[in-house]
Amino acid sequence: MTKNETLAKIKQLGLLAVIRGPSPELTLKMVDALVAGGVLGIEITYSTPNAPEVVHSLAQKYGQEIMLGMGTLVEPAQAIEAVQSGANFLVSPHCEKTLAEAMVATGLPVMIGALTPTEVMQAYRFGSDVVKIFPGSLVGPDYIKTLRGPYPYIPMMPTGGVNVENIADWFAAGVFAVGAGSNLCPTAWAKAGRFDDITATARTFVDAVNKAKPAA
Repeated sequence: MTKNETLAKIKQLGLLAVIRGPSPELTLKMVDALVAGGVLGIEITYSTPNAPEVVHSLAQKYGQEIMLGMGTLVEPAQAIEAVQSGANFLVSPHCEKTLAEAMVATGLPVMIGALTPTEVMQAYRFGSDVVKIFPGSLVGPDYIKTLRGPYPYIPMMPTGGVNVENIADWFAAGVFAVGAGSNLCPTAWAKAGRFDDITATARTFVDAVNKAKPAA
């Protein structure tokens, strides 16, 4: 799948599950539960134990059935490691030149984290295909709407603070997609074995996104 095809697929899905798993085994089960609920955009963070091995296992199991990325990249070397593990896209929580260069050099879709207008433009100029607005919980949908005034050409994706109740507001503000973490897939539920609840919540999120995102 080409870079543009991957970006188009992520935009079509409209939702990335941001997973900070408690263990490799539980993380794999979390993903299985999410996929069963229709969530096909998966971001495994580097804060997950043995994250590269987890991504490799998921890539082997699901192939192109899911859009599989690695997030919370903070070191340039992680970009190459993520590619070798089978990631389809790369996400960082912050904007830093050396890290951005390493991510862009992979040729994969890149989502660099930013918050202020200066950071958003910097991330875009560094080559970010979609600027990750993080933490979204601090600013809300109105902030995206305001940013899109001067920067209507920069695709933006909030992560943090996304829930079923405000998904429609985010899309109304013009986001490319949304990233959801604990509201979609709580670590505590995985530890408690509540995978059916994760699947049910996933269905609710997917339904909300499909109703909120613009028609293709």
